[in-house]
Formats: sequence, structure tokens, C-alpha cells
Amino acid sequence: MALFARKPLELLLEEMKGEHRLRRILGPIQLTSLGIGAIIGAGIFVATGAAAHNVGGPALMLSYTVAGITCVFAALCYAEFASMVPVAGSAYTYAYATLGELFAWIIGWDLVLEYAVGSATVATGWSGYFQNVLAKLNIVLPKAVQVSPWRFNNGHLESTGAFMNLPAVVIVTILTIVLVKGIHESANFNATMVAIKVVAVIFVIIVGAFYIDPANWHPFAPYGWTGLNFFGIQIAGQHNAGGQPVGMLAGAAIIFFAYIGFDSVSTHTEEARNPQRDVPIGIVTSLIVCTVLYIAVVAVLTGMVKYDSLDINAPVSLAFKQKGIGWAEAIIACAGVAGITSVMLVMMLSAPRVFLAMARDGLVSRKFFGDVHPKFRTPWKSTILIGSFVILMSGFLPLDFLLLLTNIGTLFAFVIVCTAVLIMRKKYPDAERPFRCPWVPFVPIMGVLCCLMLMFSLPWENWWRLFAWMAIGLVIYFAYGRKHSVMTVNLSREIAEHGAGGAYVSGTHETAPPA
Repeated sequence: MALFARKPLELLLEEMKGEHRLRRILGPIQLTSLGIGAIIGAGIFVATGAAAHNVGGPALMLSYTVAGITCVFAALCYAEFASMVPVAGSAYTYAYATLGELFAWIIGWDLVLEYAVGSATVATGWSGYFQNVLAKLNIVLPKAVQVSPWRFNNGHLESTGAFMNLPAVVIVTILTIVLVKGIHESANFNATMVAIKVVAVIFVIIVGAFYIDPANWHPFAPYGWTGLNFFGIQIAGQHNAGGQPVGMLAGAAIIFFAYIGFDSVSTHTEEARNPQRDVPIGIVTSLIVCTVLYIAVVAVLTGMVKYDSLDINAPVSLAFKQKGIGWAEAIIACAGVAGITSVMLVMMLSAPRVFLAMARDGLVSRKFFGDVHPKFRTPWKSTILIGSFVILMSGFLPLDFLLLLTNIGTLFAFVIVCTAVLIMRKKYPDAERPFRCPWVPFVPIMGVLCCLMLMFSLPWENWWRLFAWMAIGLVIYFAYGRKHSVMTVNLSREIAEHGAGGAYVSGTHETAPPA
């Protein structure tokens, strides 16, 4: 069936010889920096407080460990694919080569939403941190431009009396201009931001360690060790008054978005100088570094302040303030601004490159989404479109209800990638793999199981939101993508010329692409 037509590995490698490719300028250090830039941000400066206070307690240390191990399984699978197929597109491209066009579209649509909605959400958080820094300088913005015009309260829209979130709009506009200008400038800017926030995180760990009281770690798991549910039906562990799961595993599912970012390294494979070597290094190294930092920060915070006394909005800076070292608050707030800026940069950098891969396959407009700027060598039109979308979302809409949607969408993409590694090992056993995922099939299978476990540890509402987003994507696919798909057109031509037996991609039937 055309819906499940697969893109042969031979064809993907052949496309690498074509024109209009992106500029190969990123080395392993820059790729690792991009990964760390995307991972460390709101997850460490904001999410730790709410997750420890409401869901995990001190056991959040183990929650980060579980989430990190899950990401390691997925990261090793990503690294194998990135070394095999050094083109833009990340999980979208991998799904196209293994599971077929329909699954590729679903993953591509999922990734674009993950990066775009995640960027808008993070932009709102950046605005709050930036305004805290301004407040230290006795600068207060007019209320009309401090926040978005709307907020959600128990599922209902309420007016805030504001006009728009001006700081969020300004920072997204600046980053869009930087991204259009070029990947080299973007990577260097990101490297500076990463250096600032990594130094700040190490500062938090070293200074905070002197104020740890081990008594604050008891009880270690006040909400239990599990927290699994299936579409709202509790399977294991406790739940809160609102029916949402709590516990160590539930904490892992909620803070999982703190790890989102290492997969974005694979979207820049086409811009890596030596993708077969550098991309796996960037993915695995950034993940390991961030996991260690996350666990250390949570250990320090829950040791400094009792978990139920942590501030939900600014846990790191206010924990220091509670211990009488408020002078560190300004340093941490500035680092938060830098950290969240780099997260936005990498997310907004990644979404247009997924669109670029989809445009090359005809699933979205090639003329618009596939247009690479002749001078800057960036997908400038789709970058501006994503930037405009993020500006509207962050400036005018409440985004808190979409936070966990990003989690479930990313976990779903990881399930596809881990599954695809098993398929590729069977389908292309002799293909060149400069980096081989170790312990196959154990690692991919554990990746699938761990991701599903975390997906079922999320509130059931997130499943319905995921289904709603996927429904919108399917409408677009059947209305445009399927009709303009390069693979579908080629398949139809082959069938017309040679009959069904001559088609080079169709379901499980596949031969080398025609000359």
C-alpha cells in the first residue's frame, strides 16, 4: 500500500549527493553544546521544584535517573541511525526508511509540534526569569505587556487584563533573525549561553552542598515508588486529589521534558562535518553530562530545603535565599535567562529542519519549506514561519496545558526510533553502521518498554491531546501530503509502467530504486 511505502536506504544515501544541501560546519563540541543547550533550561531551573513538591519528593533523584536511563536507550538508537543516514529529519527520516510514509508523517508532525510548542512554552518561562532580573535593577514593565492576555484556570479561559507577553515576543523575534542568518552564528551564540548556565549549575551544586541537611531527605519517597495509570485508571501507586498519578515513576514521566533536546542533535546531522562520528558523540555526551548535573542539583535542592517547602516557580534561587545566601539569587536568575535562551534556540533551530526533510519528500510544499537560502544556507522561510508561530503562541496564548503534551509526543517518537532500529537490523543487516547500537535487541526493546512505561505514568488527558494533534496531522496528510508525495508519485508511475510487481517500494516489497 502507498500509505506504508518505505524510502529505501539506498535512496536516502543517494540524496546526499544532491544539490541544495545544508552547510557542514558543526563539529563534536558544537553538537554536544547544542545538545546540552537544549536539555539544560527550564527543566533544571523550574521543573525540579514542582516535581519534588507535588509528585516525587527526594525520590525525584531516582526519577531523573529512570528518565535518563530511558533516554540512554533511545539515544543509542538515535546515534546508530544518525551515523547510517546523515541527512536532516531525525526520527521522521528513520521512520520513513523502516515503517513507511504514514508513520513518517505522524512522527514528523509530532516533532514539529514538540519543538514549536516547546519553544513557545519555554519563551513564556524566559519572560518570567527576565522580568525577575529586571526587577533586581528596579525596572518593572507595564502590566499590559508582562503576561499573555489569557490564562487557564481549571480548564477555563480567564482574562489577565494584559495585552501581550512582550519580553517573550522580543526574544523569539531576535532568535528567529539569528537562526535565519546562519547555523554557524547560531551555534556560537548557543555555545556562549551553554557555558554560562553550566558554570551556574556547577556553582549551585558546589555551594549548595555545604548547606545540605540529610534529615531533609526523609521520607525519601513520600508519594511512593510508582504512579502508573492507564487512561485514568490507576494501576499502581498513589494519585493526588485531582486523580493524577504521583510517585517516583510519575515524577520521571513529568520531568521527562527536562531531557528533551538530545534528540534535536540528530536533526543537525546534515550540518555536521563528520556526521558518522560527531553526531553519536554529541548525542551520548550531552545526555550523560546533563543526567549527572540533574541528579546532583536535585540532591542539593532537596537536601537544602524540605521537599514540601520548595518553591514551585523558582526553586533554585529561592532555596538559596531561604538559606541566607540571597546574593546568589541574582547569579542564578541570570543563568536561568541564559539557559532558557539556549533551549529556545535549539528547539527553534530543529523544527524547520524537520519540515525541510518533509518538503524534500513532497509531504509539505517544497517551494516554501524546502527553500534553502542561497547565501546563508538555512531553511529561511520555514524558520520565519516557525518563529511567527512561536511569537503568536508565547505572546498571546496560555501554554501551561500543553507542557505534558510535549512529553508524550517525544516519548512516542522515541518508541518509533527504538522499534525502527530492530527493523533496520533485520532489513539491512549488511548496511554500513559507523556507530552500532550495542546489545541489540536488548537496548531497543528496553527503550520501547521504558518509554511506554513513562507514557502510562502521565495523566490520561495527555493521551487525548496527543490523539487530537495526530487527527489534525492526518487531515493535512490526506488533503495534501499523500497527493504530492514523491514516493507515491514514483510508485504510481512504476505500477503504471510495469505493473504492481515493478514497484520498488510498497509495503514489504522492496528492491533497489530505479536508475
